[in-house]
Amino acid sequence: MSIQIAPSVLASDFANIQKEVEMLNASEADFIHVDIMDGVFVPNISFGIPVTAAINKHAKKPLDVHLMIVNPDNYLEAFRNAGAEIISVHYEACNHLHRTLQAIKQLGAKAGVAINPHTSVDLLEDVIQDIDLVCIMSVNPGFGGQKFIENTYDKVKKLKSLINRKGANTLIEIDGGVNQQNAPKLMESGADILVAGSFVFSAKDPIKTIKELKSI
Repeated sequence: MSIQIAPSVLASDFANIQKEVEMLNASEADFIHVDIMDGVFVPNISFGIPVTAAINKHAKKPLDVHLMIVNPDNYLEAFRNAGAEIISVHYEACNHLHRTLQAIKQLGAKAGVAINPHTSVDLLEDVIQDIDLVCIMSVNPGFGGQKFIENTYDKVKKLKSLINRKGANTLIEIDGGVNQQNAPKLMESGADILVAGSFVFSAKDPIKTIKELKSI
């Protein structure tokens, strides 16, 4: 299966968000990645529920919503109602991760878990069969345009091994610093989905850039 691409609207032109979403609709992107930041879990604030709903109004691709927030359980239903088809919570923000995953699934969404660069994939062993998607942060969360962390390749291989050993169907998503140089190696390591923000939206021809990433 070819790699799936989830452009992150965090890097888009917020003043022309409808136009940016329509561009993604016309592209070969598989998902629209929506980064939610609260200024507490990460040192930045992006946007929340109303903007997610506005994006969904124009989107023809599934919304992949990444909650970089504390107390995500309080907002699961609101983001699902705003159009999220995948909801990813951070391992580091959940005291009762299994319960949170079940709550996401009960809402009819796919359940994702994001892990920060310092968090070991081994910590997911007991819940991997309940996770639809693991989002490995390949930069420190909070800001777009950061430098890719090289240790990510080993982390992806380790996670792929865990998924295979447990007989899970979990997809591996990479978020941060993804470009045409590291995409082939990420795919070889076992990645299924690449989140690309600045690399797509700062390109002269974003549609062509997405197509090129898809064809790797």
